[in-house]
Amino acid sequence: MEVRIVRKFAAADDICGFELAREDGAALPAFTAGAHIDVHLDGGIVRQYSLCNSPAETHRYVIGVLREPASRGGSVAMHALAEGSVLRISEPKNHFPLSEGATRSLLFAGGIGITPILGMAERLAALDAPFELHYCTREPARAAFRDRLAEPRFAGCAHLYFDSAPVSERIDLAATLAAAAPGTHLYVCGPAGFIAVVLDTARAAGWSEAQLHREYFAAAAQDHAAASGAFQVKLAASGRIVEVDHDETVIAALTAAGVDVPTSCEQGVCGTCLTRVLEGEPDHRDVYLTDDERAANDCFLPCCSRSKSPLLVLDL
Repeated sequence: MEVRIVRKFAAADDICGFELAREDGAALPAFTAGAHIDVHLDGGIVRQYSLCNSPAETHRYVIGVLREPASRGGSVAMHALAEGSVLRISEPKNHFPLSEGATRSLLFAGGIGITPILGMAERLAALDAPFELHYCTREPARAAFRDRLAEPRFAGCAHLYFDSAPVSERIDLAATLAAAAPGTHLYVCGPAGFIAVVLDTARAAGWSEAQLHREYFAAAAQDHAAASGAFQVKLAASGRIVEVDHDETVIAALTAAGVDVPTSCEQGVCGTCLTRVLEGEPDHRDVYLTDDERAANDCFLPCCSRSKSPLLVLDL
């Protein structure tokens, strides 16, 4: 669908906020806390951005976009847009849902990871549900949406920490995560290193995997040549065999063979290219699937994952 940028604003250093609405003023599709939209940009670029406004709002979507120095084109293109520009977007999708039945929720955000976390805080505040929000950035100027976090509904719930502050004022994860009550759920979003530290600290304190929820914005770079050799994929519908070289992705090999599989992030984050595996053992390298989904070995993300067996039979 098409929406117009009705407001563009500075949310923090290098972070722009965008308020999107339909030109005719009609209601937008409803969404739940943690949801994102696909934004279609010129040149065939598709990027995912989390919705950070209240899920109770139907007249607008609000997203925040960090300008990445090593951008593959998405963040630079977004920052170049002006108010009044028209965008094509998808309906909201949610791979990072909030468990509204939790007795307590702990929300952790690092950098631009505040966007889905803020949407969760909005929903929990509306439900009058107990929660804490812990937001970590390098310095105050890089903390996005600080004005909203300072509003009365988040008083006593939102805590900000800065790497530039004295050590005594930074977050103590071990103390914050010491009590792993069964009804408490933890949500974390941000850089991969930040997510790993939060989850590892929680696990060491006795949190179960069922209590832990995370969303990545990017995956670690893969060195295909150093990790595995060549293999084959077979297309079940036609029986065709496609060779995947040691230094190329499955998506690249399929594209070269004229086989179109929808992609977006190309990093194993968004799940757009998720493909069923009928035979063989995938070598999972994404950050999208859960451990249980990986263990089932019946699907994989061909944009980044490879094969442990000489042949993968795909439902294509």
